[in-house]
Amino acid sequence: MWNPPYSSYLKEGMAAAWPICLGYVPIGLAFGVLAHNAGLAPWEIGLMSLFVYAGSSQFIAVSMLSNGAALIPIILTTFTVNLRHLLMSSSLAIYLQRLGVGRLSLFAYGVTDESFALNMTRFRDGGWDWRQALTLNHTANLAWIVSTIIGGYGGQFIPAGAFGIDYALPAMFICLLVFQIRGGLYVLVAVLSGLLAIAFSLLFPGNAYIVMASVTAATLGVFLLNLYGKKRESMEES
Repeated sequence: MWNPPYSSYLKEGMAAAWPICLGYVPIGLAFGVLAHNAGLAPWEIGLMSLFVYAGSSQFIAVSMLSNGAALIPIILTTFTVNLRHLLMSSSLAIYLQRLGVGRLSLFAYGVTDESFALNMTRFRDGGWDWRQALTLNHTANLAWIVSTIIGGYGGQFIPAGAFGIDYALPAMFICLLVFQIRGGLYVLVAVLSGLLAIAFSLLFPGNAYIVMASVTAATLGVFLLNLYGKKRESMEES
């Protein structure tokens, strides 16, 4: 069997990452502005993006720093917000079973909401392997780090809400959601997840409602999918 050269994997992974990179740039600039206003130097912003690499957690951490929060509450809050990565990693694991610990660790570092959604779509469609997925992850990672540093240096001159920065993050997630919808069940789970997130946000403090809504809606989706599969099998047998 002919194996494509590594340059082919790199080109395909980088090409697939461009939509994510374009979404990361305005968000990264906005984060750089906020982090700068919170008292972080550009090199500190860059290190935070390198070691944390989780946009929502970084925004939350910077906001808590601005309000004088202690270290332990910041760590616990960001840990809770990032628990959703357990679900994403579990879904990706079936496509990465033959990788060693080193490559898995490198891949896991680059898993974000956006890279997960795009890689899952490519894995399901076929013709996509860990090399392209890894390239996609770290191309997006580089775009995020660079944009946050630039935001830290010059983003403070960008007025709040300019260029649609305040809408960039929701717009990117809406776009990724649309590409994930493959039938009525997916629409139902998406709508239910949104409604549950609103309801849980009114009942529970903090950001735990995001994980709670996602897990609840996904669990119901799996249950309905299995129920539909059993009914379909019984109909075919009869």
